[in-house]
Amino acid sequence: MRTADLITKKLTEAFVPQSLNVVDESHQHEGHAGARPGGQTHFRVYIVSDAFKGKTRIERHRMINTILSDDLAGGVHALAIHAAAPGEGGI
Repeated sequence: MRTADLITKKLTEAFVPQSLNVVDESHQHEGHAGARPGGQTHFRVYIVSDAFKGKTRIERHRMINTILSDDLAGGVHALAIHAAAPGEGGI
C-alpha cells in the first residue's frame, strides 16, 4: 500500500473526517534530507473533522502525530498538517 493511502486510511478511521486530502510532496524535496528514491517521504495533510472542535492547533497536531507515530518513526520524513473543525476557515 502506498504511504499516502495508508495515511488516508489511518486518519479516516481515527477522525471520520468531513474532508481529507493527503498530498505527496516528495518530488519537491529530491536531494534534501530524508528524501529517498521513489519518494513517499514528505506529505501535507488537509483534514476537517468534528474531532478537532475546541482543540488548539498544537492539540490537533499531537492527535494526528499520535495516530501516525509508526509512520513518522519509519519512512515518513516530513508531515505538514492543516487541521480544522467544520466551519473554520483556512482549509
